[in-house]
Amino acid sequence: MALLSSGHFATDFSNGALPALLPFLKDRFSLSYTAVGAVILASQASSSLIQPLFGLWSDRRGAMWLLPAGVAVAGVGIAVAADAPSYWLVLVLVLVSGLGSAAYHPEGSKFAGFVSGRKRASGMSWFSIGGNLGFGIGPIATTAVVVAFGLRGGLFLAIPGLAVAAALLVAASYLRSFAPEPGAARAVTGRDDPYAMKLLLGVIALRSVAWFGLITFVPLWEVSLGHSKSHGNHLLALMLFAGGVGTLALGPLADRFGPRSVLLASVVATGPLVLVFVLVGGVPGAIALALTGTCVVGTFGVTMVMGQEYMPRHVGMASGLVIGLSVGLGGVAALALGRLADMTSLRTALFVAAGAPLAASVLAFMLPRARRRERLETAEVGLVP
Repeated sequence: MALLSSGHFATDFSNGALPALLPFLKDRFSLSYTAVGAVILASQASSSLIQPLFGLWSDRRGAMWLLPAGVAVAGVGIAVAADAPSYWLVLVLVLVSGLGSAAYHPEGSKFAGFVSGRKRASGMSWFSIGGNLGFGIGPIATTAVVVAFGLRGGLFLAIPGLAVAAALLVAASYLRSFAPEPGAARAVTGRDDPYAMKLLLGVIALRSVAWFGLITFVPLWEVSLGHSKSHGNHLLALMLFAGGVGTLALGPLADRFGPRSVLLASVVATGPLVLVFVLVGGVPGAIALALTGTCVVGTFGVTMVMGQEYMPRHVGMASGLVIGLSVGLGGVAALALGRLADMTSLRTALFVAAGAPLAASVLAFMLPRARRRERLETAEVGLVP
């Protein structure tokens, strides 16, 4: 699990570096908020929207090579994008980096599920914590190297991905030993539940509107208030680190009280917390931002478990849908929010981002209890007494 989590760290380190680069790239190329949102859209279009295709490939053929290749491509792509000479080349390189992320996540989360055994929510939380830490450290490291060496210093951002890719290549045979035999996997799983999966994807997509609105615009919002770029990036890192802490707490809670209950509580709390950040600011706003990270990032592993339980016969596809397609829609929202900010104000765009989790709460109430459903179906076919 440690190695898989390290791969998640390196991949999301690259993803976390991108929002920290945006204020510097905005100044370098004199970008509008719409153009800034387009950078996030480019990242999410490749890293998230096509993840279900990698998940389908993983389910049908197996694709262990995606683990080291994905980590390496994600790191190199974002490193070269930092010093790209034109805005359009930045978009292309961000797309390439996103492809690496898309390649790693479904296969990595599938093997994390294999390694976790019965405590899947806790195990997936440990897998997620690597990504959370990567996303949190990414902005801090990026700000440090860019301030010290300029945008060319962004080339150092490739180091974590290349190092972890080498380790994954060495450990490939060990990781493969955890994969169950295809026949055995089918014997112990239940039926797919497309309706429940659609509800879950709706919850994640709507919540992602708020999440990517914050990831994209928190640093720029702080700059608009007269603070430095470093201050904005530090707040972004605080939100992401708090998400890592939340992951460690919410995973065990989901094992005890059920994933649906934990997800529902987190979604209900997200919108009001975003409003506190925007309207109050200061120390209370920073605390609210940290709690937002806890609610959203802390339940990434929970939603992954729910997705895999709703689609037990297509675990790789479920992983790609949960952390791919639905989250990727947040990248589309970032572009729309950027356009709204240009037309009105950044404050208005953040208000809209805060409203999206309210709609997600309605869908979350409609979700079935995944674990209970799985036990009942297993009992019906005589697999448990």
